Amino acid sequence: LVLTLAAVLEMWRKFTKEEHIRSHAKVKSSEQRGIRARVIEQYPALEEHIEDILPKKSDLYVCKCTESRQVILDPSGEFIFFQCRSGPFIPTLRLLHRYPDILPKYQVDRGAIRFV
Repeated sequence: LVLTLAAVLEMWRKFTKEEHIRSHAKVKSSEQRGIRARVIEQYPALEEHIEDILPKKSDLYVCKCTESRQVILDPSGEFIFFQCRSGPFIPTLRLLHRYPDILPKYQVDRGAIRFV
């Protein structure tokens, strides 16, 4: 796999709202229920916190981005999940810092660290 310098710089370029977001819209309640169900299905440990993250009664917004990506915003306007095409919802680092137990934990011995 050969990467050009331009490709490497493109991967690490900063995400900006003006440049990368094409549109954003309020999500219908049926679509919001579907998003909640898929997030709980993908992250079962998040079920007890789902009402804090995606409340039923508040508005949820989805931003359509370039390159077939979308970002889910919480009611306060903070990015909480992103999704590439129709793949899984991936939590942002801010959400992972707030709820660190939603992903499985792995432990390796010291000798394996350089291979991970």
